[in-house]
Amino acid sequence: MGEQPGLADDMLRVEELEAALPSMTQWRVTAGRSVDWTALEADLGTALPSDYRSVAEAYPALVIDDFLFVSVPRPGVETAWASGARESAEILQDLYEMGDTEDYVPYPRPGGLLRWAESNEGDYLYWRMSSPDPDSWPVVVRGANGDWSEFPVGAVEFLAGVYRRTIDVPGLPEGFPSDDPKVVA
Repeated sequence: MGEQPGLADDMLRVEELEAALPSMTQWRVTAGRSVDWTALEADLGTALPSDYRSVAEAYPALVIDDFLFVSVPRPGVETAWASGARESAEILQDLYEMGDTEDYVPYPRPGGLLRWAESNEGDYLYWRMSSPDPDSWPVVVRGANGDWSEFPVGAVEFLAGVYRRTIDVPGLPEGFPSDDPKVVA
């Protein structure tokens, strides 16, 4: 599905997200965070999208507007992130067995959903692992009200679009996103 983006493209995407969420820049780690992607991805059994990896190298976990938590692996304890991914897949498996996933399947099944963010109200953001190329994985949102939506963009483009108000996510709370979103790490 096209060329894999290079580092310059990834940084441009991070800068696009920073433009949409200027308050996040105070948390940027200029020297990088040195996540052991080889160990993490071996544990997960899959590579992760390069735009997400770029954000995770530049930022710790982020909380946006005291609402959305963007999970990133911490250097030295990458297996904890992978473990959390497996636990969220077990929850999704329960929903799948109840017929409450709109035919989405949990990771690690082919085409499965892998969670990367969640809200404090029970909304979940996933990648749909629809291709061997993680850079082509779309974002899937399960709203707390049970609505499912899929967006043909990566995590960074999705977040930038939501906070620039060019991507509307059905089922998320009224007032989201706020007019002046604050980011804390």
